[in-house]
Amino acid sequence: MRIRCNHSEGWNHPAPGEARCRTCGTVRFTDYGALRPPGLPHALTPKPRDAHGADRAAATRIANVPRRRAWWGLGSAA
Repeated sequence: MRIRCNHSEGWNHPAPGEARCRTCGTVRFTDYGALRPPGLPHALTPKPRDAHGADRAAATRIANVPRRRAWWGLGSAA
């Protein structure tokens, strides 16, 4: 179902973090916070130096892969 409303009448704010279109009633959530259950480990981000090195190593590996048409499903097309 497609709603043909450009929400030009504005938004009502019936509850904190929620907005509703005055015309069609579409709900828009204005506050978002990812829920994380307790006990999960925290996300680790690598140092920029390490991330850059990993990107370069991956690019080098991809650049040096032999080009084989069969890998792309074009082996019988040639």
